[in-house]
Amino acid sequence: LSICGKLCYAIGGAPNQVAGSAAAFFLQIYLLDIAHITPFHASLVLFIGKASGAVTDPVAGFFISKSRWTKIGRLMPWMLACTPFTVVSYFFMWYLPPFVSGRVAWYLTFYCLFQALTTLFQVPYSALTMFLSTDQKERDSATAYRMTMEVLGTLIGAALQGQIVASAHVSHHCTVNPPVNTNGSWHDTPGFPDLSDPLSHQAKVYMIAAGVIGGVYLLGIVVLFLGVKEKDDPYALNSDRAIPFCKGLGLTMKHGPYVKLTASFLLISTAVQLEQSNFVLFCTHAADLRNHFQYLVVTILVSAAVSIPFWQKFLQRFGKKCAACGISWMIPFAVMLVTIPNLILAYFVAFVSGLSIAASLLLPWSMLPDVVDNFRLQNPHAKGHETIFYSSYVFFTKMSAGIGLGISAAGLEFTGYKPGICRQSNDVILTLKILTGVVPAILILVGLFILFFYPITEESRKETKLALEVLR
Repeated sequence: LSICGKLCYAIGGAPNQVAGSAAAFFLQIYLLDIAHITPFHASLVLFIGKASGAVTDPVAGFFISKSRWTKIGRLMPWMLACTPFTVVSYFFMWYLPPFVSGRVAWYLTFYCLFQALTTLFQVPYSALTMFLSTDQKERDSATAYRMTMEVLGTLIGAALQGQIVASAHVSHHCTVNPPVNTNGSWHDTPGFPDLSDPLSHQAKVYMIAAGVIGGVYLLGIVVLFLGVKEKDDPYALNSDRAIPFCKGLGLTMKHGPYVKLTASFLLISTAVQLEQSNFVLFCTHAADLRNHFQYLVVTILVSAAVSIPFWQKFLQRFGKKCAACGISWMIPFAVMLVTIPNLILAYFVAFVSGLSIAASLLLPWSMLPDVVDNFRLQNPHAKGHETIFYSSYVFFTKMSAGIGLGISAAGLEFTGYKPGICRQSNDVILTLKILTGVVPAILILVGLFILFFYPITEESRKETKLALEVLR
């Protein structure tokens, strides 16, 4: 693979991360403080939206596995077809409709559409790794390029969104010292105007950000189409038959390495999702860092982007299971941040969290091709199973993240979160601390414990590589 080909492949997946990052960091606070829907309804939007994307994964995998080869490949037509619709649904996901009573249905509809359409892109795009090269090192290298660019995409998305919409969450009224004897009036004073007007400044800046990110989508798909050539399965025999989707799904669920890898990283990815979705709320309401949240987000993502090459070298030298230990680095520092909310400590925690997030992003996508190769060796006359592995993996991680985000927003509803006020109650602040520190720490520890039993080692990877070369 040429460096140009790897870069084009990596750039093609970046727009999904740009949009996903903006939604992960800002959608919950947008629904609560700009659209003014209740935390309960916000939890429904987040959970059902993620669930719709998750349900689309096996459906997409089924139809893609049935697709015939075309002049531009089997996977590329799916990515080209869904991108324009993804851009439209993403824009309307950030549009503030002029009516109030139907806003929940509006955001639910377009968030579900966006999640489903990004799935139709993500499943063939991630499975494309298997059709770039048969060499494990080449695929690992392409995955490292992809992860570096996706983290940069996450950085660009959060930075663009954060800088454009920061003014929507700054209120000079909330920065003054509260009166001593207010009998709770400080808590009940609105920090933001009533946003019944869809042309208000707060609504406009979110639509501007959505338009900019939509343009990034179009640029990415053009680069992917022009720079990447999809190759058919290079070592499938003409007599090999594609595995029926349902049978293939059953076989993947019985494949031990896949089950352990998926169980581990669905917990770890849920922890990262909880960190992302509650971080801005935590900075705004629990840590008195409302004027720094966009810079803290950028610090996390810059740290993650620059550390991807380090993790790639680390896993090549010490192995992929050993590199997973880096995911745990964020735990002690995140707990320190929620117990001692200090500005300098916050930036240090942001830096260390970026290192851990980079490892959590790179490792599953680097390990999944090894699982597919292991399955191929055990089922030498089967083909078409790649999309089944990738679609079901994305299904489980999205579903777990949706459940986590739904419970998160429901927890804020239960503890009495009120949109648009200057200072939330102590119960809400405690909930934000638990969601940002305690829950992610527990999920990461359990996920790493499961990964300890993952059976594919560096030695078994080399044996599988040699066996597949004999098979070819």
